[in-house]
Amino acid sequence: MIGRKSEIQRLEALYNSDKAELVAVHGRRRVGKTYLINETFKGKFTFRHAGLSPIEMESAKGGSPLRKQLKHFYNSLILHGMKKSRCPDNWLDAFLMLEMFLQEKDDGSRMLVFLDELPWMDTQRSGFITAFEGFWNTWACYHSNLVVIVCGSATSWITDKLINNHGGLYDRVTYEIKLAPFTLRECEEFFDSKQIRLSRYDIVQSYMMLGGIPYYLNYFEKGLSLAQNIDQIFFGPNAHLQHEYDRLFTSAFSNPEMMRTIVECLNKKNAGYTRNEITEKTGYTMGGTLSDGLKALEASGFIIKYIPFGKSKRDTCYKLMDPFCIFYLKFVKDQGSMTESLWQQSILSQPVVTWRGLAFENVCLNHIGQIKSALGISGVKTNQSFWSVKPDDKEGTQIDLIIERKDDVVNMCEMKYYNKEFASSKKYHDTIVKRRELLEESIPKGMVVHSTLITTYGLKYNEYSGDFDSVITMEDLFR
Repeated sequence: MIGRKSEIQRLEALYNSDKAELVAVHGRRRVGKTYLINETFKGKFTFRHAGLSPIEMESAKGGSPLRKQLKHFYNSLILHGMKKSRCPDNWLDAFLMLEMFLQEKDDGSRMLVFLDELPWMDTQRSGFITAFEGFWNTWACYHSNLVVIVCGSATSWITDKLINNHGGLYDRVTYEIKLAPFTLRECEEFFDSKQIRLSRYDIVQSYMMLGGIPYYLNYFEKGLSLAQNIDQIFFGPNAHLQHEYDRLFTSAFSNPEMMRTIVECLNKKNAGYTRNEITEKTGYTMGGTLSDGLKALEASGFIIKYIPFGKSKRDTCYKLMDPFCIFYLKFVKDQGSMTESLWQQSILSQPVVTWRGLAFENVCLNHIGQIKSALGISGVKTNQSFWSVKPDDKEGTQIDLIIERKDDVVNMCEMKYYNKEFASSKKYHDTIVKRRELLEESIPKGMVVHSTLITTYGLKYNEYSGDFDSVITMEDLFR
């Protein structure tokens, strides 16, 4: 298994503990949650079950969503050795069957129950949470040899209904694992394990499109270039991910149309929008519905919330961060006709070159830890933000990333994705000087500004290279 070392160690420690454990594992769709559990506990499951996908239930005939989920749960019990009886009418009866099944299996050794895609089981007016609460509080928590692992792509459901539950499940989850996408280094390890030869420059580009999601990376084929692989994955009549965008929202959210609308709104501006601007552009009011939607998208890692540099909390912005969504919306969604070599034909086009520059910023934002390490400030508390000065009495400017440090330094970061060393110029020198001066006017006295360049192959030495106090390269992002 690539990466996931700390998660595996924690899961094994929980399995070997001497008390009942309720473990919640969540993360974005396709990030590898089920694979992690399967590989860590291969051959140790007492009972395992996965909820039925809302997508599949829509196309399946016969019965309500609740009836289908209950029947599927009952069938899983039968497959694991329970004697045939009668399909439960409700989740209270279903969990009673599970309790009776586990009692028969209990020989004093560790028992492991894995309930995958738990949010899918909680269909409308199903009473699922009440029944699960009863199962844990009345029976499971008193069996010190029992581990229950629940998993789901609907991160907001996991956090709201389980981890932050204020009712009967309050403080019942004994451990939480939020599984993140691969880092650049882990992407490289993944490709190496598949004997897929890509340069680090191309691995960064793959991250711009797929965001380090293991399931997506698994579609890469040995012997093909990056562009050839992207054509197979996104373009052409049988592209592997041609339906993934819609499935992404349907599988993770109860209101997928709203979530798509918000994401597509945020995609129109790289810096994102305030809540008022989102309301204005989408028509969704600032009440609970929009707040819940933004919270759910943030919890799932699709967007981030930030306060622009020098602004107050009421100016909070929401920015789209999911590389797959950004790439799909820009190059795939409205593509009239698909050809199998579309990306190979487009890699030198101006829209692609412009997109790479913005996409590289998101790659860097997803590797803040590596950037801080390269700056030697891993142990320093920091705050990251962006800055844009609108034209008024001063000429407008923007800064890609500002790192405010508790050691009285502000790193003003410029991000450049180049296929060679970046060479500064007189024009760019003037821009850097202006930005530094504007920033120095906006920070407290006693703090200093350090200009930092984050680029692929480093900085070419010339008369303007001294503008930067530090240079971070692509190699640093892979560490």
